[in-house]
Amino acid sequence: MKVISNNKKVFFDYFVSNLVEAGIVLEGCEVKSIRNGGASLIDSFVVIKNGEAVLKNAYIATYDKTTSFKPDERRDRKLLLNKSEILKLQRLAKEKGFTLVATKLYINDRGKVKVEIGLAKGKKLYDKRATLKEKQIKKDLQRLS
Repeated sequence: MKVISNNKKVFFDYFVSNLVEAGIVLEGCEVKSIRNGGASLIDSFVVIKNGEAVLKNAYIATYDKTTSFKPDERRDRKLLLNKSEILKLQRLAKEKGFTLVATKLYINDRGKVKVEIGLAKGKKLYDKRATLKEKQIKKDLQRLS
């Protein structure tokens, strides 16, 4: 598995649970761009509308060697999930304070581009401070050993 883009900000700003792997519908030149590392999930999120999961605001750079067809870099992209998974995520996301976010974009062992999405609930300021404190403690312990 080759990780292309990690959304670290999500884990700082949200409590993330219920991670699900989803396929993504891409154009040919977008796949080449992802393989070159031209993708970012910062500020991306998932919306479920008309029974389909859609990834919004994900950045995939245009492949520079393409001449004829260049899709929009921040266009909406359909996610490939089973209907039962979509209904489950939709039911969980309707609860107050929950949203669906993209946490990781990677290429699996069979060469397919996958997106890991998770159910997220916002953190308060004191939760973020606790997270920073834990991170600093781990870093200090690792430095000592």
